[in-house]
Amino acid sequence: MKQFGLSSKERIKSKKLFEILFSTGTFIHTSAGKIKAVFCLIEDSSEKGIKAAFVISKRCGHAVWRNRLRRLLKESYRNNKNLIACNNNKLLLVAFLSGSLNEKNADNIRLDDVITELKELMTKINGKISDA
Repeated sequence: MKQFGLSSKERIKSKKLFEILFSTGTFIHTSAGKIKAVFCLIEDSSEKGIKAAFVISKRCGHAVWRNRLRRLLKESYRNNKNLIACNNNKLLLVAFLSGSLNEKNADNIRLDDVITELKELMTKINGKISDA
């Protein structure tokens, strides 16, 4: 895993992993409720490490705004992924979702807004997986 990269091996792509994540995962959200996350720790997997996904609903706004939000989420995760530490023998699946963020209430969204929310989520996730 590169320190500041987000390779294709670090992304959730398969339908099977998405089904496992959303059926058995734990949902958390930030204190402001702007961004949500669902995470799942898999112990008996052939793959190890952390895999992430960025999910934005069509109800959030137009395609341009949704793509911008997805890019901002990816960039803030890429720069701060060292906040989540996973054991070498487990697979952690994480999906970041737009909570109350949509084009109507946050038309001009900035990277600084997303970074603070994502850092809060990542520290919460790290606290929960360290307890398990």
